[in-house]
Amino acid sequence: MLRLTSPAVVAVLAALTALGPLATDMYLPAMPAMAEALGTGPDQVQLTLSLYMAGFALAQLFCGPLSDRFGRRPVMIAGFALFLVASLLCAFAPSVEWLLAGRFLQALGGAAGPVLGRAAVRDIYGPLEAGRVLSYMASTMALAPALAPVVGAGLLLFFGWESIFVLLALYAVVMLAVLAWLMPEPLPVERRQSIAPRAILTNYRMLLGQRAFVGYTLTNAAAFAGMFAFLSGSSFVLIEFMGVAPTLYGMLFALIVGGFFAGTLLSGRYSRRLGHDRLIHLGTRMCALGGGTMAVLALLGVFSPWAVIAPHMLFMVGFGIVMPQSMAGALAPNPQCAGAASSLFGFLQMTIAAVVGGLVGQFHDGTSHTMAIAIGLGGGLALVAYRGLVKSAPRTMAAAD
Repeated sequence: MLRLTSPAVVAVLAALTALGPLATDMYLPAMPAMAEALGTGPDQVQLTLSLYMAGFALAQLFCGPLSDRFGRRPVMIAGFALFLVASLLCAFAPSVEWLLAGRFLQALGGAAGPVLGRAAVRDIYGPLEAGRVLSYMASTMALAPALAPVVGAGLLLFFGWESIFVLLALYAVVMLAVLAWLMPEPLPVERRQSIAPRAILTNYRMLLGQRAFVGYTLTNAAAFAGMFAFLSGSSFVLIEFMGVAPTLYGMLFALIVGGFFAGTLLSGRYSRRLGHDRLIHLGTRMCALGGGTMAVLALLGVFSPWAVIAPHMLFMVGFGIVMPQSMAGALAPNPQCAGAASSLFGFLQMTIAAVVGGLVGQFHDGTSHTMAIAIGLGGGLALVAYRGLVKSAPRTMAAAD
């Protein structure tokens, strides 16, 4: 077994948390080809992304409280086992309906990695160091969405879209082996919680009564929804509307992730010096500026890949700052129910993103209008949520150890 405070455990937690972006980003270049192969339209293929997010959100409400009672490790093992089976179902799906079912099951299992990875960081490092560690984890995780579309495009070119889901199944096998033989349990026995429905609801009610928790969560959710609007619509906008080749799309996507990577590095480097709130304020302003610029360019009829990529890079620098700091701010005062706090945080994040992704698919008009407007709204609402809820919240809550 690894030592809990070793860098190797941080790397394992980053790999577990990376399951989310891998499962969403790797098949983005293949979405038009999947629609053609399964005899369906873009809206149905985009629905596989929104349905994944909806299932991901639902699963988080349960896996966090379960891990507060039984520990992080056994719940993660069960989740990755389900993700493995569901990935194989997606790979061999004979119709879009089977693919939708497989994606939903993937989400139910895959939620355990990101939710419990965040909670484990809070278990191990406490409130003060969690923001810094989550920032550096996010920097490492940025490799996943940077490489995933490139890998997905290569697999699509040489082996077909089904091979993408086979690779995700193999990733789950590796993670199961690491969890079974190397990963120690991070949650002490004395911090275990009841899973009685009344106790779970009490925890959720307590969290929703914290203005700062709600503010941090909605700030993150709005920015995440803007990012998810790009995930949902970018392949159809860039590949179908603007004529970008799938391989070039993967490279452009890597630039987007480069912006996220830069943001997480800034977040980690200045976390101690500036604190959660000053960093989040900076990040939300960058999200609002980047998203607003993309929306204005689209409404003016500037239909060029760089009119999408350049503003979204700025948006993603801001999101790279906002994401780890808002997570740390939401979890810091709640060590006694870090799993439940991480679950509720993720549930609201994913639910809002799933709704936005579905709307982008339903209202896609063949141009970049719908996607760009959604990203602009996401950046603007993130700034509003921070200034309206977090910045004005009473500073009486101390972060418990």
